Amino acid sequence: MAPRMQKALVLPTKMGLFSLQDVPVYRPGPTDVLVKIESAALNPVEWKIQTMGIYIENYPAILGTDAAGVVEETGENVKTLVKGDRILFQGFFEPAFGTFQQYSLPERLQISPKLSFDQAATLPVAISTAVLGMYNQRPESTSAYLIHPWNEAGHNAYAGKPILIVGGSSSVGQCVIQMAKLSGFSPIITTASLRNTPLLSSLGASHVLDRNLSPAALMSKLGDITGGTAISFVYDAISLPDTQLLAYTALSPGGTLVLTFPKELLAEPEKASDRKTIVEVFGSLYIPPNRDIAVAMCQKLGGWLESGVLKPNRVEVVPGGLAAIPAGLERLKSNGVSATKLIVHPQEFA
Repeated sequence: MAPRMQKALVLPTKMGLFSLQDVPVYRPGPTDVLVKIESAALNPVEWKIQTMGIYIENYPAILGTDAAGVVEETGENVKTLVKGDRILFQGFFEPAFGTFQQYSLPERLQISPKLSFDQAATLPVAISTAVLGMYNQRPESTSAYLIHPWNEAGHNAYAGKPILIVGGSSSVGQCVIQMAKLSGFSPIITTASLRNTPLLSSLGASHVLDRNLSPAALMSKLGDITGGTAISFVYDAISLPDTQLLAYTALSPGGTLVLTFPKELLAEPEKASDRKTIVEVFGSLYIPPNRDIAVAMCQKLGGWLESGVLKPNRVEVVPGGLAAIPAGLERLKSNGVSATKLIVHPQEFA
């Protein structure tokens, strides 16, 4: 039986300061699963919520969207999981679903035996954001509406078509590279620090361009690589104003650009005659337009992990448990992390 109280990192007010507090442990309803969180990952969205006040209106809040752990209790109608099962899951912006605490009531998926809790915790948001932005077919979704790759018709559906992934060493970027490979895109071009070239090449990138090059130099290299073939799909995994401008400029007329944060194009280069489509993906499995693709993805995820089609991020464990999260988010905010997911162990405060 889980304890009655737990430690949680609470954001008391909008744009406030994090505070480590004692809060009640949630009790699972008939269809819920209570998870003891062993590993929680840090994402850029969390420092943006704190400093910009986006996405959340109800406070106090418990953030955190990536975790892995052990089933502690199950509701009476849960038949597929039992106490002791190892699972990974995506959190959400409500206290019971947050991952910056010791226990949560999440969406869940069993972990491949090959993965540690730390490795598993790197994946939920990154792979969801990649898949939802690329393949969601619901008309009301924010997606590029690509043919999904989990049946024969989708394998190599985009053979010979170039793709540009801005920010390939980010967690989302790494997953987009791997999904692009599964879909047959070629060449798979990404921008990143060149020190990450071996990693990104191992995931499927055919060309890694130095993200520090000038926009003009990057555009020239893109032309050399593609031989003038139009780039009709660009995924900007960073989505800052300057990366959005680069991504939009590289995109061919009639193409689609996926952004992971709201559109904020510098110098407003958009023209109706360009016929370029911009979509802003929201990588949550919880919202209704994403449910169908989420179920389909989760059915394939275990196999991808077992076969090595999908590989988790590299991990850096930050000592100090939940109390270490604010400093870790500051590192993300200041670009002090590259090609690595920061992980904390909430049970250090047990």
